[in-house]
Amino acid sequence: MSNPSLIFDIKRYSINDGPGIRVTVFFKGCPLTCAWCHNPESQSAEVQKLYTASKCIGCETCVDACPVQALFLDKENGIITDFERCNLCGICATVCPTKAMEMSGRHDSIENIMKAIRSETVLMDTSGGGVTFSGGEPLQHPAMLIKLLKACGTEGLHRAVDTAGYVKTEVLLEVAEYTDLFLYDLKHMDSAIHKKYTGVPNEKILENLRILSSGGRKIHIRIPLVDGVNANEKNMEATATFIASLPGEPKPVSLLPYHAIAARKYEKLGGIYNAGNMKEPDKETIKRCLQTFRKHNLEVSVGG
Repeated sequence: MSNPSLIFDIKRYSINDGPGIRVTVFFKGCPLTCAWCHNPESQSAEVQKLYTASKCIGCETCVDACPVQALFLDKENGIITDFERCNLCGICATVCPTKAMEMSGRHDSIENIMKAIRSETVLMDTSGGGVTFSGGEPLQHPAMLIKLLKACGTEGLHRAVDTAGYVKTEVLLEVAEYTDLFLYDLKHMDSAIHKKYTGVPNEKILENLRILSSGGRKIHIRIPLVDGVNANEKNMEATATFIASLPGEPKPVSLLPYHAIAARKYEKLGGIYNAGNMKEPDKETIKRCLQTFRKHNLEVSVGG
């Protein structure tokens, strides 16, 4: 990408992004637009403004502070941003007393990110944890990602990369040289359905996973489990069959049940969350999916 890399969050005490207690660094920007994405602010590679109307007290501090007069107060809808004028400077978010205005995405230095990582090394060391680079899609930012992976390696920190695998193979293999564990997402085995719900086909994703496996890389596969999309018997059987066929040691699998709590984030971004036919899987569906993977002698769990 030509634009500088953006970070939209650094999460400390993370326990669901690899082994042990970890620091997870979230890159902004993703080539997929998954319908169930629980971090919709991660999809755009640009700085974005989020607004929570329920937090707004109508004080108009942001209106007065805006240097380009891009904001005004609407009595029914709260603060309205004129994005033709707004330059995303973030002053409104800085002065907002209730944090109704927030900015998502910031340019950060390698040293600042490493400083945040180093602050948690005691917990990482005692728990067998490390650092996870997530997103968005961290592999969209290979130059910065590799520098961070190298820096973490120099300090003896375990390094994981969370990826959807929709990247150039040469980029993936270069990153793999400095990665201890891949958290690899699989969404659907049917390419047309995959494209319908994520915006891209799946052939490259499956090819890259097989290539990584052939290279003996350590991989943990994660599957967002969405009833109405990919939790049906046919797709679960095809997914388990494919994973079991991968070269190298058996890959552990985590099923991540879908939930719709991200709807509020879409509202903050000024969008509408359309759940369509997506539903949370019930206990029986989850049990059936677990049995499918275990039938193929795969280690499978829910969450994580």
